[in-house]
Amino acid sequence: MVKKVDNSSIKLAASLISLVIVIYIMNQLQEILVPLIFAGIFSVLLLPLCSFLERIRLPRVLAIVVTIVLAIAVVAAVIALVVGQIRSLDEVWPMIATKSGDWLKSVQDFATSQMHIKESELLGEIRKYLSDALKSSGSLISGTVSSTTGFLANLTLIPLYTFLMLLYRDFFLEFLYKLFSKLSQHRIDLVVSKIKSVLQSYMSGLMLVILIIGTLNTIALLLLGIPHGVFFGFFAAVLVLIPYIGIAIGSLLPILMALIMKDSIWYAVGVAASFAAIQFLEGNFITPYVVGSKVSINSFAAIVSLLLFSSLWGMSGLVLALPLTAIIKVLFDSTSKLKPWGYLLGESED
Repeated sequence: MVKKVDNSSIKLAASLISLVIVIYIMNQLQEILVPLIFAGIFSVLLLPLCSFLERIRLPRVLAIVVTIVLAIAVVAAVIALVVGQIRSLDEVWPMIATKSGDWLKSVQDFATSQMHIKESELLGEIRKYLSDALKSSGSLISGTVSSTTGFLANLTLIPLYTFLMLLYRDFFLEFLYKLFSKLSQHRIDLVVSKIKSVLQSYMSGLMLVILIIGTLNTIALLLLGIPHGVFFGFFAAVLVLIPYIGIAIGSLLPILMALIMKDSIWYAVGVAASFAAIQFLEGNFITPYVVGSKVSINSFAAIVSLLLFSSLWGMSGLVLALPLTAIIKVLFDSTSKLKPWGYLLGESED
């Protein structure tokens, strides 16, 4: 007697296999997909300016070119500012060398007096560890350079991708109408509008959060007398792009600066405490109230998405995790069969 096959089990198996295939393809095509996704996000962010220029009677091609040139000019100005700040750190390197020598001397004295280790033995062990570290880091650096080179080559295509996406946006919308012909055009327009709104609101809110956090970081560093407080403050603020751990990572440089430039360790402790307090404010008050319900993703879903996308695409995945999860949530909420998954990603109503 032939047993009846459970259709739900077949559908589940097919869905899981399809998901695995999609994830594998996303991983293998990282160097192509990541620039395309960044270009898609940038095209949505630049769309209001481009549309405004078109409304004042500029031809679409010219409006897009002006918009992209302005965006590139802003990015170039920011990069020039950062490079200038990094160059101003030149006077710090001799102090790092001197301080490192003092720390090494302290370690030698402690090892000789307390652990009865001869100075020659200690130096031999240090040389051995440094040699092993250099050998292991050589392959890591070469692998990183080779993989980064390909990504940077594709990264230069982002302005071109952005230009084409803005140019053919009506064409892509018409494609969606044909692809989902069973759905009304109004419903498709509504989903597309929600995705645009989520991305634009998220990025505008994020810029405001970076401004607030950068200001708070800078004030804390200047009060503690840490040199280059503005640079370190806003550098750590930009790392808010990496949720939950960004500010903590950004605090490492000013802590190191405090250890090098100040005679007391309490300055470094003060930097760590200040950044910890600011991170607490950012996670519990600033980001929730500034970004708020614009990207209504619960903390558990956010952390899982960060882990998944970072495993998939590395640092780029960390930056793209929340915007992509927000888009996925909009798509889930707009599909009747996937609404429970959209609810799972969203904030609790309690």
